Amino acid sequence: MSLPLRLPFLLIALLTALPGQPASTEPRVLYDQKGEFGSVIVTEYAGLRTLQFQHGGARQSVVKLGDPEHLELPYASYAFSGLALCGEPRRILIVGLGGGTLPMFLRRHYPAAVIDAVEIDPDVVRVARRYFGFTEDERLQAHTGDGRAFIEKNRQPYDLIFLDAFGADSVPPSLTTREFLRAVRRSLKPTGVVVGNIWERRFNPLYDSMIRTYQDTFDEVCLLEVGGAGNRIVLALPRRQNLDRDSFAAQAGKVSTTKKFRFDLSTLVRTGFLPLSNPHPEGRILLDAELPR
Repeated sequence: MSLPLRLPFLLIALLTALPGQPASTEPRVLYDQKGEFGSVIVTEYAGLRTLQFQHGGARQSVVKLGDPEHLELPYASYAFSGLALCGEPRRILIVGLGGGTLPMFLRRHYPAAVIDAVEIDPDVVRVARRYFGFTEDERLQAHTGDGRAFIEKNRQPYDLIFLDAFGADSVPPSLTTREFLRAVRRSLKPTGVVVGNIWERRFNPLYDSMIRTYQDTFDEVCLLEVGGAGNRIVLALPRRQNLDRDSFAAQAGKVSTTKKFRFDLSTLVRTGFLPLSNPHPEGRILLDAELPR
């Protein structure tokens, strides 16, 4: 609501100076540096800290300090639906650290699990520790290095693998190919699940091909449409499970109830579940041979 034009200038000045009125609607920049892998920017506004890789770019992480339960970005809640498809996870891998939102939430609710987070940019790891409250312990470790190389060298399979690595606006091409996803499958237990975060078709020209490549590699693949965002969550299984909306939602609801999440996973699954035709008709299989040299 705007103030009437006839209001005296002095009264306007007094109103804008009242205690409790925000001095600025612009976020405060806490960190802005360009490193080996590009810019890393941290801002703070209204009690939330945000990580971005370019000014005006996509928000990579948003954290409310001191509250690992707070999930500001909608995709994170949907991504945890994968917990319903792997039993009680003992080993969890997260490719792409960001501000540490996923591993810190998991640490709170799965204190006995071993959690490895892999981040290619050492500056992102330092920023997560300094500005986002990311802390490690004997079971939660951040590994600085290429996520693909980490997976290809891994010899201890995981129950749950999150693929959440993004550049400024997309998944790195080397993390989209059949060769990479085959390595991911080899690092997954037969009872495990892979959870991938990707942009939908409007923002991602490789969307259909990414889905087709997942289907070529895994025995069962389904999607969750993230409400209020442009994300799609890919759920990939190394086995046939004949997932349907109702049974998946029931399993997911048990997890969020038992673990006392602030959100109901069953509702997210019911509203977001997208069955897929197999194979996905619009896509092609992405290969290492096509990667830019």
